[in-house]
Amino acid sequence: MTKVTGRRQAREWAVQFLFQTEFNPNDLDLALADFWNDEEKKPAARDLTYVNEVVRGVIEKQRELDRTISNSAKNWDIERLGVLDRIVMRVAAYEMLFRTDIPPVVSINEAVEIAKAYISKESGRFVNGVLDRIQKELDRPSRTHKPQ
Repeated sequence: MTKVTGRRQAREWAVQFLFQTEFNPNDLDLALADFWNDEEKKPAARDLTYVNEVVRGVIEKQRELDRTISNSAKNWDIERLGVLDRIVMRVAAYEMLFRTDIPPVVSINEAVEIAKAYISKESGRFVNGVLDRIQKELDRPSRTHKPQ
């Protein structure tokens, strides 16, 4: 796998952290500090801030995100989805619903690429379909952002 940087790397770190906490829930602040102590992770300050904001946002809004994903995943209950599929979609749905500084199409494309890289091509197609249905329900353009 090629090394990625910037926002893509930040999204991958958010997915990794959320995956880790799915199986080992701990004190969030301690878990984040421990996560960033890994020598492999030397984020720029902006990436660290972004990841922490997304992680906290996804955890805080998880019920709402899961409801939104379930409503858009035709015939799939959120608990039946694979853990990584669920987490990748939570991150993207969080960006689409609560981060107006990111165009929804960017969140979808990034989620699809992460799903294809970490799960499978089929997963990428599934994630794309679910997130596209969510995007169609948004009350904002898909290709532009609004300053926060």
